[in-house]
Amino acid sequence: MNANSSFADTIVAVATAPGKGGIGVIRISGKQAAFIAKRLLSKDLSARIATLCTFRNANQEILDQGVALYFPSPNSFTGEDVVELQGHGGPVVLDLVVSAVLAEGARLAEPGEFSLRAFLNNKIDLAQAEAIADLIDASTQQAAQSAMRSLQGQFSEHVLNLATALMQLRLYVEAAIDFPEEEIDFLSDGKVLQKLDAILAELSLLQAKAKQGQLLKEGMSVVIVGQPNAGKSSLLNALTGQETAIVTPIAGTTRDLVKETIQLDGMPLHIIDTAGIRDQAEEIEKEGIRRALLQQDLADRILLVVDVSQGELTKVEQEVLQQFSHKTTLIMNKIDTVGLLPGERDGQLYLSAKTGEGLSCLKEHLKMCMGYRQAEGATFIARRRHLSAIAATLQNCLNAKKQLVEFKAGELVAHELKMAHDALGEIVGKVTTDDLLGEIFSNFCIGK
Repeated sequence: MNANSSFADTIVAVATAPGKGGIGVIRISGKQAAFIAKRLLSKDLSARIATLCTFRNANQEILDQGVALYFPSPNSFTGEDVVELQGHGGPVVLDLVVSAVLAEGARLAEPGEFSLRAFLNNKIDLAQAEAIADLIDASTQQAAQSAMRSLQGQFSEHVLNLATALMQLRLYVEAAIDFPEEEIDFLSDGKVLQKLDAILAELSLLQAKAKQGQLLKEGMSVVIVGQPNAGKSSLLNALTGQETAIVTPIAGTTRDLVKETIQLDGMPLHIIDTAGIRDQAEEIEKEGIRRALLQQDLADRILLVVDVSQGELTKVEQEVLQQFSHKTTLIMNKIDTVGLLPGERDGQLYLSAKTGEGLSCLKEHLKMCMGYRQAEGATFIARRRHLSAIAATLQNCLNAKKQLVEFKAGELVAHELKMAHDALGEIVGKVTTDDLLGEIFSNFCIGK
């Protein structure tokens, strides 16, 4: 979606979720919104007052009856004239009303176009716009609360405060460059280094909070692998608390991927149970094994489930450990059959998927692997691009510190501080491209 290509158009879309419901909301935004509403309703609307109306098409056929609300520019969500028609939530009725609006000269909104217009009209910044989608998509209570904090501007406030500090420090350094006879003393008096260290500390804190927010949004993906009958499906059932996967004594019961998502102290945990991996397999099993191997590449963590009574690891199990040693946890399952105690020993987790012994230890282990701490009040939602921008800002600041401490190179310090400021500005939309805006807003709902 191009950020400016059809900005002058009046747009319309259904703002409520697809399907049947008691109420359906149609949103109209643009210069012609009030005119189109008058054509449909045969009356003028007062600003911010709910008005009971009959919705008609150009042939004066009654389509629906409901409430209309008018929000004149600039005091609306998009910053433009906005009309919301609240009628009955049947898909056919809503389509009829939308068609009547289109017939009066509006066009269908593109995904996220209402939020894009709000951003372009400075009603919200880019991080707040993303928080709208994150609030809608939130899969846990903690994620929803964190998204709301981002929508209210808490994340943006942190970012803008740091951006201001970076800009002020850069001006301070550039002042030294403008007076070359004083530059060395100016850069050596300790004030620049002190301010830069303070910014680095704040950036590290922001990065830690953003990492927690990103985990709340995206969660952790875990793939369960192992030999047939090692207890993979039993472990999936134990984690989800329900009979998601079929458990039988027959080897090779699971031949396709079984996916479930649960909450782990507010963090979405995406679990995938895979077909048993072994050297000798039937043709249909081989396809399941191929899919299992593919999932291992994509996973944040691999749980390699082994029957504790089997003795040494098989060749296939050893290959998994060697190839993915950095993200594999060895699960010694079925401790109830040999009388072992649950817990973590020698880098291995001992548990019983059947009885649940050791399951709490596994959950704590997974949180530790991702660096997740149960959401606190100050957590805000964050995305991967936010983390990338913060990491780039940190690196630029570290580069600036090196140029300052080792070389007293004022111009290079100022350059790195400018790069840091620009990288941070990408989060809230101070520095953007049409491609970035298109990528972000194209993933929104049509009516948002």
